[in-house]
Amino acid sequence: MAEAIAILALLFVAFVALGVFVTVKAVKAAKRGVDRTITQARRTVEDTTLRAKTYGTGGVTAELAQLRLSLRTSMRATQDALEAGAAEDASLQESLQLFRRLSAHGHELDADLKRLERDPDRAGVAAQLEELRERTQRIIHSAESLRWAARDRARKFADDDLASLNAQIDVEAGALRHWTVSEQEGLSWPTEPAGTAPDPAVSATSAASAASAASAEERTGPAAAGARARSAQEPDAGRGASGPDEPRAITAKDPRQQPFYSWQKSTRPETTN
Repeated sequence: MAEAIAILALLFVAFVALGVFVTVKAVKAAKRGVDRTITQARRTVEDTTLRAKTYGTGGVTAELAQLRLSLRTSMRATQDALEAGAAEDASLQESLQLFRRLSAHGHELDADLKRLERDPDRAGVAAQLEELRERTQRIIHSAESLRWAARDRARKFADDDLASLNAQIDVEAGALRHWTVSEQEGLSWPTEPAGTAPDPAVSATSAASAASAASAEERTGPAAAGARARSAQEPDAGRGASGPDEPRAITAKDPRQQPFYSWQKSTRPETTN
């Protein structure tokens, strides 16, 4: 029984501690939200007041209000750009540290300009305007350099990622259309490059033709070879006897000198009744 009571007491204490922790966290979050809202509202009111002074009044007060408004606008835009980029790119942490150092100079200049707005010595304030304008331009230029560098870096990374994605999509699209490559290869005629070895099938066909011609010559026998030799010698002999300009005599062929082929039938002797 005592153990059950102890366990219940521990659970009660744990739930109470958890409730207190959650309540404290919620109160701090709400306080930060309220502070952020108040800061934003105060900033909006100050910017509106500075714009009103710029358009409503003239002279030294309008010039000081314009310098403050330009400084605040540039610093706020740079801060937003660097904080947004640092969440995705760790290399911007160093740039953010440099901007915080620059912000210290910016807050100091803004405080000086705000103090000079309430200064009754307008002549002395007018004498300092040139120096204040130069300081403001230097801070604004440094802030804009950081802001545009961060934006260019983010744009470069986006362009590189898009180019890589386009290349991968082109490769995938070509792989999906694999049948077009096979059709193009099937429609194209094969070309034999210069200097290649002759086709073995063509060489074998030529060799077979030459072998068949040689075997046919062997089957005809020496009679066909002698007939070809005599037919080649007869025109030369006739040209040598009659001369190149004299016409050839028409003589009948001697049947005894005609070549005999193995496929010819022998002549039968004539019989008289």
